[in-house]
Amino acid sequence: MTKIESRIGIIKESEEKIFTFVSNFDNFRELIPEDQVSNWESTGDTCKFDVKGIGTVGLKIIEKEPNKLVKMTNDGGKPVPFFIWIQVREVAENDSRIKITADVKINPVMAAMIKKPLKSFVDTLVSKAEKIKFK
Repeated sequence: MTKIESRIGIIKESEEKIFTFVSNFDNFRELIPEDQVSNWESTGDTCKFDVKGIGTVGLKIIEKEPNKLVKMTNDGGKPVPFFIWIQVREVAENDSRIKITADVKINPVMAAMIKKPLKSFVDTLVSKAEKIKFK
């Protein structure tokens, strides 16, 4: 497995609000780069979308630890098996940190090719999360 970690993001909200947002795929669309994704479909715990240059990707939430962690995997193992963890930690009232980790099952040659784009992707998710107006 190839493990890629995002930078740690700073969000001036409670961990509860952030967790509620990221643990529901109906909200998750706001985090995905619009220029790379089309045909978004979601329910609370699953989503499916087309990624430019890759094809259709499906995700499902497989674990939730209230206000702390959301773990997801790809639905059906396509294009390759992977897991994504979104961790949230409140360090003070309305001051939280978010980190996204991706663990992808690929061979070392492919890992060398996708490591930089995947790092950019998880950092983009964190950057977008920092700009969300949580309800």
